[in-house]
Amino acid sequence: MVNARLSGIAHATPPAILQQSMWDECFSKRYHGVAGARRIWNGAGVNTRHAVIDPRVEDISTWSTGARMNRFLPEAVPLAKQAVVDALRAAEVRAADVDLLVVVSCTGYATPGLDLLLAQQLAMPATLQRLNVGHMGCYAALPGLAAASDAVVARGLTALLVCVELTSLHVQPPDRDIDQLVSHALFSDAAAAVVLTPADHGLQLVDIATCTDASNQAAMTWTITDLGFRMTLSPRVPAALAASVQPAVESLLLRNGVDRSEVAAWAIHPGGPRILDVCATALELDETAMAPSRATLRDHGNCSSGTVLIVLERLVQSRSFASGDHVVALAFGPGLTLYAALLRWS
Repeated sequence: MVNARLSGIAHATPPAILQQSMWDECFSKRYHGVAGARRIWNGAGVNTRHAVIDPRVEDISTWSTGARMNRFLPEAVPLAKQAVVDALRAAEVRAADVDLLVVVSCTGYATPGLDLLLAQQLAMPATLQRLNVGHMGCYAALPGLAAASDAVVARGLTALLVCVELTSLHVQPPDRDIDQLVSHALFSDAAAAVVLTPADHGLQLVDIATCTDASNQAAMTWTITDLGFRMTLSPRVPAALAASVQPAVESLLLRNGVDRSEVAAWAIHPGGPRILDVCATALELDETAMAPSRATLRDHGNCSSGTVLIVLERLVQSRSFASGDHVVALAFGPGLTLYAALLRWS
């Protein structure tokens, strides 16, 4: 049987900004006098952010959605291209040999879009198949990974997945909304790419599972407005996820005949420090298991869909796996939706 191997993974980021500098030079003025604002900002678990739009020097909060979208491709294409080039190099795959390109984003849209421009700039073949996954939010890398893997397994294709999220394009006008403060404290920009090839060795995608809690669908939203895309991130999200994380993971492992003791590592999307805390509690994970996710939040913030791939990259680069070791990846987003992926090293 053909397996889909994650043969190369890489990410790229725009310039870094210190979290404290963002508060001191920008957001402290917006939230002056709001009780608890500084505590919420400092408690986000982020030390360094990356942004194509630095709000300290360029205020786009009153820009129209059209003006923001006009900025998307000029910023997104070079960032995505760098992540793709690095992932292809790690996989030892030529751009000309890619059969399927899957592009994931919930922060920008254009046609001709990022998929066509990347293919053109990297001299991918005219026969390249393309798939765009849009507006699914922070968990979108995993259904994108599933679609790419299915093409590898069913048709023997070489697939490339790239997530590009520019959340800094959606800074909202100043207001006193604490939900917006949480979003501004957490979100960051990045591109992440994975090459999937037919192989029987390496880190392979075994299975994907999902669970949607429709009763909490209003707790996390991503709404297109006249002034960019507006995030709603309710304080109820961690508690809602706590009820579904453990059953979803146990079901995924059980149907694949995997015991919890065979899970060597966890790549959990760092949606925020409280989300990581409830995952650690629900899954009974120690701080060693949580370290890659917490370090990614600290160094990059929440980069939406690409973040779980950055955690996976950190895992692959920082440790050695034995044959048969399993990795579980988790990501969360609007819906309220949880996606889980089971991977195995062989």
